Amino acid sequence: MNVSEAAHRSGLPAKTIRYYEDVGLVSPGRAANGYRDYSDDDVHSLAFLRRARGLGFSIEECQQLMALYRDKSRASHDVREIASAHVAAIDDKIAELQSMRRTLDTLVRACHGDSRPDCPILEDMAGGELAGARKADGAKGACC
Repeated sequence: MNVSEAAHRSGLPAKTIRYYEDVGLVSPGRAANGYRDYSDDDVHSLAFLRRARGLGFSIEECQQLMALYRDKSRASHDVREIASAHVAAIDDKIAELQSMRRTLDTLVRACHGDSRPDCPILEDMAGGELAGARKADGAKGACC
């Protein structure tokens, strides 16, 4: 089947499928006319990749997972190790996002949101230097 049909059946855009071929995640055969010829197995691999990418696995992790998926003598602990490391990375990202949210929430609550130029949000982003610079040169600015 051609890339359009493979895209339809796998749920991936044709451009993504071509990228996955470029990085070696899939290797479709070639028809007599030189066009890519995707098999049912290729479409299954593409659906596998769509799910893995949807779970946030990187291209490198997808390469590892795809190799393990194709290796029928694999050890499941190898797969578990990759997935566990990914869960830990997600937990780290969640903690980072929660910290960012707390900081921004505090800054938003500290901002008066009126016509005065002083803005704790901008001051924080400038490392506290903005307030001193504005006061020193008498500059006026919009507040949040």
